[in-house]
Order: sequence, then structure tokens, then C-alpha cells
Amino acid sequence: MKHPLSLVVAVVLALGISSGACAQSEITLLSPDPIKATIEKLVSDFEAKTGTQVKITYGTGVSTRKTVASGQALDVSLLFAPFPEALKTGNIVPSSATVIARLRLALAVQKGAPKPDISTPAAVKRTLLDAKSIISVDPTQGSVGGIALLTLDKLGITDQVKPKIKWVQNGGLVQESVAKGETEIALGPYVSDMRNPGLDVVGPLPPDASTPVDITGFLSNSVKDPKAAKALLDYLSSHEAAPAYEAAKIFPAH
Repeated sequence: MKHPLSLVVAVVLALGISSGACAQSEITLLSPDPIKATIEKLVSDFEAKTGTQVKITYGTGVSTRKTVASGQALDVSLLFAPFPEALKTGNIVPSSATVIARLRLALAVQKGAPKPDISTPAAVKRTLLDAKSIISVDPTQGSVGGIALLTLDKLGITDQVKPKIKWVQNGGLVQESVAKGETEIALGPYVSDMRNPGLDVVGPLPPDASTPVDITGFLSNSVKDPKAAKALLDYLSSHEAAPAYEAAKIFPAH
């Protein structure tokens, strides 16, 4: 009787060790700062569901692209489009590209100020041409500045509007300047952290005026646990994750 019992105990112990090893699996995630609060909530939910631990590293929309372009992609890397330099390095798997959600460029004014019309591309064009001053994040510091420039190009008003845009280091300075009445219009991401109490966020610009920005996830070529990393990427792009994006004024991919 002792032998079969010992065998059962050994199997149970082995299964326990195996289960514990799975539960302690850890993967790494690279994410842009503007979506930090939402990503932390979703990752927490994912960890609770799967037992997989996720170590997150944050950077700006620009610095995360540079991190991947320099060959330092994490197991899962989330990037704001466009990212041609990151793709050239070969350290992320192009076929793994998964759009998890989309960001839109928003316009904000000082609290209580008249809200300009941004309902159509023509209205956005008039609003930006008529504005005395505009502020946004320096394109070399954050993705939103690049999105703003692409919007001006799309509307065909770059030469007229660009000279009156003040570029600053981060979104906090953008919001503060408009809240104080120093600048008339803020161009920033339509996310929940654009919530300075001195601002009125008019809303996101229509897609025909400003192309929504894909937040795209990639798997690394050197990922140690491809199954867990793929599961995280799938969860971040799932219908189950959509309410968290919507609550943060981010647009789900589906």
C-alpha cells in the first residue's frame, strides 16, 4: 500500500509545483503614458484572471517607439502609430500587430469660454484659422504634437496655423496654459487625464478632420512565454476590455 500512496503524493506535489510555476509566470509590457490608468486597470484584471504577472514600463508616445526602434522591445509593446522605425529593427513580430484601441485628438478651451464648433472638418478648419493662439505638446516629446501636425496637413492649413502654435514639453503644461487664459486653444489627446478643472474639453475632432491613432500591440521576437504574452495582447484588444477604454474616453478597436 505504501508504494501507490507514495506515487499519489508525488503526483499531487508535482502538479502543485507545476501550478505554482504557472501562477508565477511573468511577462513584460511597454506602454505609452497617456493610457497608463486604463492599462493598469486592464492588466490588474488580466493578472487576476490568469495568474500571470505583468511588469509594466511606461514612456511617452515618442520614447516608446524609440525604445522598440533601438532593439529594446518588451514581451508586449504598445505603440502609437505611426511606427515605421520600430518595425525596421526586426525585434518585434509584424504579423503579431494587434490594434487594441484608438485615440482621437481633442480640442479644449478655458472653462466658461465659448465652445467653438468642431462638428465637421470645415468647422474645425475655421476654428483653428480663427484662433489667436494654440498650444500642444512638442512633437519631439510626445505623440500628440505629431498628431496635431498631421491634422493641419489633412485640413490643408499647416502654413497658416503652425506659426501660432506654442509647443511645450508635456500635456500638463498645455492644460495649465489654457486654464490660466494664457492660450486660447489646447490640442491634446481625448483621454480622461485631460481633466484640468480650469478646462472645458469641447470634444474629439471628427475622424474626417483628424485621423484616429491606432494603439497597436506587438509581440517581441525574444518573448520567453509566447502563450502568456499573446493572451495579454488578446485580452487588451477584447470586447471585455472595451468598457475600460470607453470610461477613459479611449475608443475600443471593436
